[in-house]
Amino acid sequence: MTWAGTGEPLPRTGTLAEVARALAAGRVVALTGAGISTESGIPDYRGESGSLRRHTPMTYGEFVAGEDGRRRYWARSHLGWRTIARAAPNAGHHAVAALRAAGHLSGVITQNVDGLHRAAGTPGVVELHGNLDRVICLGCRRSSAREELDARLREANPGFGGTVTRMNPDGDAELGEDVVRSFRLVPCTACAGVLKPDVVFFGENVPRARVERCYRLVDEAAAVLVLGSSLTVMSGLRFVRHAAKTGKPVLIVNHGETRGDSYADVLVDQPLGLALTGLLTRLEVAPPAP
Repeated sequence: MTWAGTGEPLPRTGTLAEVARALAAGRVVALTGAGISTESGIPDYRGESGSLRRHTPMTYGEFVAGEDGRRRYWARSHLGWRTIARAAPNAGHHAVAALRAAGHLSGVITQNVDGLHRAAGTPGVVELHGNLDRVICLGCRRSSAREELDARLREANPGFGGTVTRMNPDGDAELGEDVVRSFRLVPCTACAGVLKPDVVFFGENVPRARVERCYRLVDEAAAVLVLGSSLTVMSGLRFVRHAAKTGKPVLIVNHGETRGDSYADVLVDQPLGLALTGLLTRLEVAPPAP
């Protein structure tokens, strides 16, 4: 869950020339992380102000172990999800959509669960860790919209609220334990089973079919472009390792070190919105209409 760089950071550049050349040649697959969504007001886990410095996210084991863990998750997420739902794509998301439409990107894999790439109009995004706008039953596996659950939770918890002391990247709003204890859960409407957000928790495996789809995108690509990810967790790092092992260039644009730096051919340290809009200019790609 945590990772810290060791030794001296590898040299970085502030120029996007090599990234632009790779995109101009086409068949580049992008792997995006939380850093691309911070400009939309969604915090990250591992940046300078990342939430992992201050709290431990819900794990899959804790969620399935008992009702107390689930109550903690849903009470906090019931308030926090509204922040995610209100967030709008930023210049970086729109630039990725424009690069995809122009044929410079052959695919987009995101580690984010905020749905902002889809909201920006990027087609065929692989949401590696799922999406907060869906809910799944652990019993019958029925999938439903988060809006549907939100309405049911509001009905079961009239007037529920509290002082949010901190917002985390997955919509986890930190609340006092006295507030959490009063929250009422609701079951699946089909089988009365346990409801879980359709996202991959820490300690949970990404569905195999989704992983294989990502490997295919990497295998079919000429290069991999990492955007705003520290690559701390293996679920994303494995695709960078795979690309490097098969001789494909790896280009990383991120603020700060990443766990994949040693596999990269190019390391660029720039804010994502600035970098991606700059790439549109270099490649003479029209930005999306406002």
